[in-house]
Amino acid sequence: MSNLMRFKGDEPVVLGIETSCDETGVGIVRGETMVANAVASSVEEHARYGGVVPEVASRAHLEAMVPTVTQALHDAGMSFSDIDAISVTAGPGLAGALLVGSAAAKAYALALGVPLYGVNHLASHVAVDIVEHGALPEPTLALLVSGGHSSILQVNDITADIAALGATIDDAAGEAFDKVARLLGLGFPGGPQIDRISHEGDPAAIKFPRGLTGPRDAVFDFSFSGLKTAVARWVEARQRAGEPVPVADVAASFQEAVVDVLTAKTIKACKESGVDNLQIGGGVAANTRLRAMAQRRCDDAGVTLRMPRAGLCTDNGAMVAALGVEMVKRGVEPSSLDLSANSAMRVEQILAPRAS
Repeated sequence: MSNLMRFKGDEPVVLGIETSCDETGVGIVRGETMVANAVASSVEEHARYGGVVPEVASRAHLEAMVPTVTQALHDAGMSFSDIDAISVTAGPGLAGALLVGSAAAKAYALALGVPLYGVNHLASHVAVDIVEHGALPEPTLALLVSGGHSSILQVNDITADIAALGATIDDAAGEAFDKVARLLGLGFPGGPQIDRISHEGDPAAIKFPRGLTGPRDAVFDFSFSGLKTAVARWVEARQRAGEPVPVADVAASFQEAVVDVLTAKTIKACKESGVDNLQIGGGVAANTRLRAMAQRRCDDAGVTLRMPRAGLCTDNGAMVAALGVEMVKRGVEPSSLDLSANSAMRVEQILAPRAS
């Protein structure tokens, strides 16, 4: 840690850039206040393929970067001269997409003469709740669920000390949602589609398996591949028998299995770690059933639950800016201008290091 960086106003202003997947996000955060959060999504370009195509995503980021930065500054009523630092997602994510964001961030930081922070995507999903509910309790536990990640984290210091307690050993929860939605003909992205139609179904109609919940299984790890296969086999059996597939019931029962496992394991982690603060983040955290079950189980267990609004759960630039602000406020040494994007960046590495 270095001495606190001087910044122009009473609180640091950071511009954050997020390009880990198919959203080009540019956010601006002043202290604990989000003043802009511009997002350009390429999801419609990927929908016809039924999933994200890395090359398409990278090209979309290239086209959207400058307009999205311009939009964020306009929304904030600011100019580049108001920016104290730049933060950017350095990983994990799609390699090509990350390279677009990191290249843009380096260029802006160099041109403006401000520090650059290459930050971890997963840590950013935790940090974003600061702009919603204020300073993050430390320690806190975080359940991060998205298309690429399903993890339980213990956050002792959002800028320096995050430990993974559990993670998916195969499909992430969001990936399973996408695959089951495709199987049911619901379209892409699958999470919102399954959430919507599940309200019309019975979550107890079909007893789908709960992965990694046996007495000898890894207590805080997740597995959704077997669940996905079980859904496919159930649907195929109905089709072979010439019977209609009750799509809403299948979707609701699948969703219930995912949400049940996610919340049960996370509450158990809270109890065993002695941490009574929990935050849920990531794209799947927008799921209404997950939010409801998490709140009920936290209330029963005496755990304080924080969840950002649904729009801040999906990938966005404000989450990257929020983590950047914490780096500035705590006097963390910035990254080098030659930082490299790391598609496999581990959550324990919160900041891309300076060159040796």
